[in-house]
Amino acid sequence: MPDLSHLYGADLALDATGDLATVDATALGQQRVLRRLLTNPGDYLWNPAYGAGLGQFVGQPANAARIRSVIRSQIFQEAAVARTPEPTIDVAVAPNGAVTVAILYADATTGASQSLTFTVGAV
Repeated sequence: MPDLSHLYGADLALDATGDLATVDATALGQQRVLRRLLTNPGDYLWNPAYGAGLGQFVGQPANAARIRSVIRSQIFQEAAVARTPEPTIDVAVAPNGAVTVAILYADATTGASQSLTFTVGAV
């Protein structure tokens, strides 16, 4: 079932006719994974435990292993992410404190490889 298309940190998207855009399947799964990873625990009123809060690592001493661990613990809570094969999570911390994350996972429905890359903090 389609859902409203919403990239984290942006406004709701519009389609070519000016209506609210919808998204489903793989794209919806990617949006949900990104939203979970970037949402701070406690910010979602209906589920205070929801979210990884990756923004909290920006400007902190680099700890890629800790960030990778937080991502791994959260990513499996999304139905779109298959448990096998195990997702590949690469974390790079820049000298300015920005954290770049690259995740390769299998879509739980189709089994197709999905790639999600994003940067948190200054670029």
